[in-house]
Amino acid sequence: MTLQPFKKTGLFPQLHVMALAGCSLLVLVVALWPSQGQSLVVDIPANLVAEPVSLSVDESPWQHISETVTLGDTLSSVFERSGAGVTVLYKLIGNNDIKKPIEKIYPGQEFVFSFDEESVLRKVSFNESPTLSYHIVLEAGQKATIDKIVRVPDIRTRFTKGTINNSLFLAGSDAGLSDNMIMQLATLFGWDIDFALDIRQGDQFSLLYEENFLDGEKLNDGSIVAAKFYNNGREVTAIRYTDSAGHTDYYSPDGNSMRKAFLRTPMDVFRISSSFNPNRKHPVLNKIIAHKGTDYAAPTGTPIKASGDGKIIKANYSSTYGNVVVIQHGANIRTLYAHMSKFSKYTKVGNRIKQGQVIGYVGATGRVTGAHLHYEFQVNGVHKNPQTVKLPTARPLAGEYRDDFQNYSTNMIGQLSVFDEGFAAAGDFE
Repeated sequence: MTLQPFKKTGLFPQLHVMALAGCSLLVLVVALWPSQGQSLVVDIPANLVAEPVSLSVDESPWQHISETVTLGDTLSSVFERSGAGVTVLYKLIGNNDIKKPIEKIYPGQEFVFSFDEESVLRKVSFNESPTLSYHIVLEAGQKATIDKIVRVPDIRTRFTKGTINNSLFLAGSDAGLSDNMIMQLATLFGWDIDFALDIRQGDQFSLLYEENFLDGEKLNDGSIVAAKFYNNGREVTAIRYTDSAGHTDYYSPDGNSMRKAFLRTPMDVFRISSSFNPNRKHPVLNKIIAHKGTDYAAPTGTPIKASGDGKIIKANYSSTYGNVVVIQHGANIRTLYAHMSKFSKYTKVGNRIKQGQVIGYVGATGRVTGAHLHYEFQVNGVHKNPQTVKLPTARPLAGEYRDDFQNYSTNMIGQLSVFDEGFAAAGDFE
């Protein structure tokens, strides 16, 4: 029995036979399950075939010299060693189409120089990556043209599942995931799960993801196709979907984006009293101290809203910030709200906050000269100007794609469930 390629029609061509197909596949999964390990490889036939990348040439009268780039090499030294010389190199890099790819040299890269019967350089071939190579052809009079050869990897789909006993990283490694794939998983669910504070022993994840192969050897990881995360009694599911316009994103089963949008400002009524300024003179200390956020002046008691969905990781009083709240949004974004007169009833460390939810009220607590909100926006620990930073947006799934997505999503969730059952039947997670 051969598993069919994943398409938008899914593994099950008709939804009404899902149960029957699922049972058949479950029998196959259990019968073929490896004796060790916690992952199942589902091979997907390549739907694209491209010409293999090869630097070899077959013009028998010609002489072919191969040079491998070593540490400290330059293009000039490589061309000199081959006997081609730098004069022809200068002519080649005078062509912008050739200059850009040929200058990306790195140690271990191979160049093949082909000379005709009269020892005239006629071709230079080199790889930029395992899937991309170039052939430069020099015609009579040294006119040069360049051809780009792209090789399309075979895509295989793998299913795996893990149980967290210590950390997501260790559980992912035990399930056969690479560091890159573990990071993809953490980023995908980072808006909904705090992997530092929310994780509990016994939490589980399962996912279908792609791997790229060339000549039977794994080249690299691809993308997550579908995934589930079971965290402290709740289930979060993400489906990768590409609409007919070519836009790809991850969505929950109801079609909402897994990424969350941000409000540009956390209040409805305000005026900017102090902008982001790394060279600002502090109004109280009377010395140059970087102002790493934006100050919004407003009457005491004005509601302050969370600018995006997230989790409160700090809500306390400090001598500098007064009543301050810090919200973690996903894996790499934090927002800070300072000088509040008081917190809202929702503002407790560990609470999840929705965009627009009131977290406090404008005040003049801490080191200030008047009532205002001090607001900071951090990306990977680096302060950004809240007024100009490019905000992540959650592009909604257009209504015209809803029906197609619902069918696709149902199929993908069905596939995850079937493989989950395969693990349980094989005894890996009893």
